[in-house]
Amino acid sequence: MHDSYRAPLVGPLPSRTKFILMKNLIATASFVFLCLLPTSELDAKNPQSWSIPAAGNCFQSRSEADTVRSIYFHVDRPAKIEIDVEAKAGTDPIHIVAVIGGEERGLSVHGDAFASYKAGEVDVHEAAYVRVDLRTKETLRSEADLEIKALVVRSNTEGLRVTCVATNEGNMFYWGRRGPSVHLSYVLPRDLDVEYGYSEISVAEGEDPIGSYFMANGFAEGYFGIQVNSPSERRVLFSIWSPFQTDDPRKVPADQRVQLLAKGPAVRTGEFGNEGSGGQSYLVYPWSAGRTYRFLTRVAPDGKGNTIYTSWFGDKEAKEWRLIASFQRPRTDTYLRGFHSFLENFDPSTGNQMRRGQHGNIWVRDRDGTWSECLTARFTVDATGQGGHRLDFDGGASQSTFYLRNCGFFHGTRKPGVVLERSSSSSTHPEIDFSTLPLK
Repeated sequence: MHDSYRAPLVGPLPSRTKFILMKNLIATASFVFLCLLPTSELDAKNPQSWSIPAAGNCFQSRSEADTVRSIYFHVDRPAKIEIDVEAKAGTDPIHIVAVIGGEERGLSVHGDAFASYKAGEVDVHEAAYVRVDLRTKETLRSEADLEIKALVVRSNTEGLRVTCVATNEGNMFYWGRRGPSVHLSYVLPRDLDVEYGYSEISVAEGEDPIGSYFMANGFAEGYFGIQVNSPSERRVLFSIWSPFQTDDPRKVPADQRVQLLAKGPAVRTGEFGNEGSGGQSYLVYPWSAGRTYRFLTRVAPDGKGNTIYTSWFGDKEAKEWRLIASFQRPRTDTYLRGFHSFLENFDPSTGNQMRRGQHGNIWVRDRDGTWSECLTARFTVDATGQGGHRLDFDGGASQSTFYLRNCGFFHGTRKPGVVLERSSSSSTHPEIDFSTLPLK
């Protein structure tokens, strides 16, 4: 059995690309080679040959009447590369047009056994991601009509390193297609009980694809930000983790459940799982690119062994504040800690689309009412980036704002762990009348 990408039937496309993820990764010599290497960055040997599994590196789209499957891999220096496609067809031959570096080459895939078909050559002039488009025009009657297993990449360039999502160990084909998540950890004044965290986000037009979560106010026990859930729906999301560690909310004991205390108009609430468990709230809200939104979160102990978490959201220009929700977390006695922001993609089918958010005017307020501006942040990336499976992650400072960028297979990785500095966005702290903040 083999890891392969099956082409779905032509017609309305599914929301997620379908993959046939097989269990035996050592069925072919190419996967033996991959599995013996400790990371997905494959040092070139002589002869220099690499296998790029479609299951972890392929994305599907439509181009006029064609179905297009785009496969990506990264090279670390200028190189001349030859590329083959490993594929098989069903009963009838399937015609594919391979597009590499703007050059087209026709292929005819035939037979029910995987075979290698020459797709073309490309001269890469600098370190960069290489994109290979495979277009099919025929109406496929079933998924078995065409299976694309991998690209085979060859080069005589000395020392060339090729990076891709190489194996499915740790469910990396899923995580790799989602792309790397990136984070900003803000430096706070020491020895202060921080009660409020405030920040603003703006997203440029075209940098907000489906699956984006621009998280504004993160902290040790939860997170608060804006999402793009579909072409017609966007949300403001605020969640608190339970102190009981489980991915199944049904297993949380009653005395460790996060309790809803209040919620704003039209806000929906419930429980969440899979990435820990806890209380969740969200507002379906048509936030749009090109505008600036503000986020305020209060974290304070209730004096009874619990902590209350409350978040407000609003359009900055409209000077509005909307209550999202207020939660009580049991067995917790803390003020705000671990203040941070992040950017992630939660839809594997859009991991080939770049997203970018601007984070600015970031402040905290201690329990005595003193404001402090957050001008320093540490940039980090998740295991998908740290492990070298994907290299399209970046974060930095641009005058008075920080930015986070990921996905899209751009070249320009930011080194994880770097400390970033932004200039002050304002001479004064945000003007907030706390006595008038909505509580329901």
